[in-house]
Amino acid sequence: PWPPEAPARVAVGALRLTPTKPDWSGELALGERPGEAGARVALSGFLDGALGGYAEDRDQTSRETTSRLSSHLRFGEISARRIAAAAAGAAEARPQIRRHVEKFLAELGWRDFAAALLFARPDLATRPLRPEFERFAFRRDESGFRAWSRGETGYPIVDAGMRQLWRTGYMHNRVRMIAASFLVKHLLIDWRRGEEWFWDTLCDADPASNPMGWQWVAGSGADAAPYFRIFNPVLQAEKFDPDGSYVRRWVPELGQLEAPHVRAPWQAPAGGLARAGVVLGKTYPHPIVDHAAARARALAAFAETRSAAPAS
Repeated sequence: PWPPEAPARVAVGALRLTPTKPDWSGELALGERPGEAGARVALSGFLDGALGGYAEDRDQTSRETTSRLSSHLRFGEISARRIAAAAAGAAEARPQIRRHVEKFLAELGWRDFAAALLFARPDLATRPLRPEFERFAFRRDESGFRAWSRGETGYPIVDAGMRQLWRTGYMHNRVRMIAASFLVKHLLIDWRRGEEWFWDTLCDADPASNPMGWQWVAGSGADAAPYFRIFNPVLQAEKFDPDGSYVRRWVPELGQLEAPHVRAPWQAPAGGLARAGVVLGKTYPHPIVDHAAARARALAAFAETRSAAPAS
């Protein structure tokens, strides 16, 4: 119930938040319905659908396997407690999905952990939690950042994610990690630039979860991934987009390229590229960095940072 002392309620539609003449929003939010009613519809759909296979399927990019509740949570249209209670109720009604519910609740708990970090460190988006990363030798690479932000790196899974983000304001969580790792470790560009880009483009950009995720990928955060964990974009695509449908959806110029070459078109035979209408360097870019060379460069930079750290 709405508290009597609170300001008068205003319908979401009355705020006139979306553009009309012209409506330039395109695919932003993929048709998500804003407001509490939309949040409840999204929760109900998740409980009846993707939750049943969440533990195994959540990282698969080509199907709707996540809750899609992040924007609703970020804007307070539904509470984490309500979602948790509904998920727990689903586990009681269907004991066979209990492990999937437990995995989902663990993921939901990361949001609270992020909030706790931000409470303790209000500068979470601007300063690394591990101070030795203040000395990390990030590169100033404007052409690299431009290619990354536009989805023109030559690595299809990275480009698909960045184009999905630009067109819809959303990116699959697994691909967020792949794209972030590519910026920080393949290109050695400061994670804070990536965090700012996500903040400006994600509909669900959260002041706690967004910087926590970037610091996790960069190796500078709490319980962070080791810096030497450098995602191979081709292997990530092989595992989480095995048939290439995610890449084909968001990088249509590769739509006729057969798997496995849709994950690494520079490895495709000339005949396969010709049949698919792909001309590397013209219709789709060559990789802007070589994975093996970029990995070696990142590891060398990390080793230098560690060697410069003062003794504890």
